[in-house]
Amino acid sequence: MKTMACMGGLIAGLIFSLSATGTALAADDAACKAIRLSDPGWTDITATNATASVVLEALGYAPDVKTLSVPIGYQSMKNGEIDVFLGNWMPAQKAFIDDLTNAKAIEVMTKNLEGAKFTLAVPSYVADKGVKDFTDLAKQADGFGKKIYGIEPGAPANGNIQKMIDKNDFDLKGWELVESGEQAMLAQVKRAEAQKENIVFLAWAPHPMNTQFKITYLSGGDAYFGPNYGGAEVYTLARSGWPAKCPNAAALFKSMRFEIGMENELMGKILGGDDPKAAAKAWLKANPKTIEPWLAGVTTLDGKPGLPTVKTALGL
Repeated sequence: MKTMACMGGLIAGLIFSLSATGTALAADDAACKAIRLSDPGWTDITATNATASVVLEALGYAPDVKTLSVPIGYQSMKNGEIDVFLGNWMPAQKAFIDDLTNAKAIEVMTKNLEGAKFTLAVPSYVADKGVKDFTDLAKQADGFGKKIYGIEPGAPANGNIQKMIDKNDFDLKGWELVESGEQAMLAQVKRAEAQKENIVFLAWAPHPMNTQFKITYLSGGDAYFGPNYGGAEVYTLARSGWPAKCPNAAALFKSMRFEIGMENELMGKILGGDDPKAAAKAWLKANPKTIEPWLAGVTTLDGKPGLPTVKTALGL
């Protein structure tokens, strides 16, 4: 009886110890160390991937960011080649999500950003000429050279623009969608602004373009970009089954949320030439309370308390 009592006390003590530390039962398997993230080449996702990478590396993980277009990135999630994507802009990417949901290929982790928007815009000097709505574009078609500047080929927003042209919505038949990338598009906006020429392009927030240029978002595009000037929410997705296999890392991603001011600041640093992870680390060091809710109950890969480890890595 005495031996059994001792055994019972030992087990109770062990259970208490595990509960108190919250670590020994929470660590991920070593196979979870490598975490594959997708980046469409958008500065906002570069910023959030960099932020996640700084925290993950401090916890002992090895994030691997792969630059993939939106369609290829989603196909890679479907194939099990990408684990997490921080850039599911909704409703712009609804068609992709419907396909992946039907295929049971993804799990929604969290809404990581609110207050975003994504639609067509013009420089404000063009708005002053009377171009404030999608229906105003055709009235000044020659001034625009019948061109709408988009982002990288395969982007859902480009697809929406092409649908408008093909369906002759807003009398846009015969217009050309110019596909490039974020930086090439913004370089074109800068050139047009210098000459005070007409240009219409994809614009979104968060993004430093909103302070770099004086721009006006166009009304009237609700059917293609959603209401409130393309009002958007951004979600974190994981490939199906990954959260169950790597619950500790998944807990971090489920808690990791951003805000417009943070992303604007980071994106400005990155576009100014700073290394993304260096910019993210500096921002986190300057805003240490941000990581506290992210790391609640999260451990290092080998089961140590996560928050103090990350704080040490950040030099806090």
